[in-house]
Amino acid sequence: MTLVYCGVDGEHRRSRSETTVAVQARFLPLSDVAEILNISISQARALVRSGELPAIRVGGRGQWRVENTELENYIQRMYREVRDEVSQRD
Repeated sequence: MTLVYCGVDGEHRRSRSETTVAVQARFLPLSDVAEILNISISQARALVRSGELPAIRVGGRGQWRVENTELENYIQRMYREVRDEVSQRD
């Protein structure tokens, strides 16, 4: 079995064997968050610093990481807020 996974840096790594199983990284760097949301890294950092998007700091340099589930929760929360705004206008 070949295990293919994405490291935190997004690099694919493989073990030697025949079957492939993909494992998604649990935590995303702000650069990936920014790309997913189509915003700048500065804007992603501002979301984290404001507490709007929960994140953790890891490593000696304190790099921000956002858990996949927290990013999805944020996206769903934004959809709800927009729906509420639109329904209040009607």
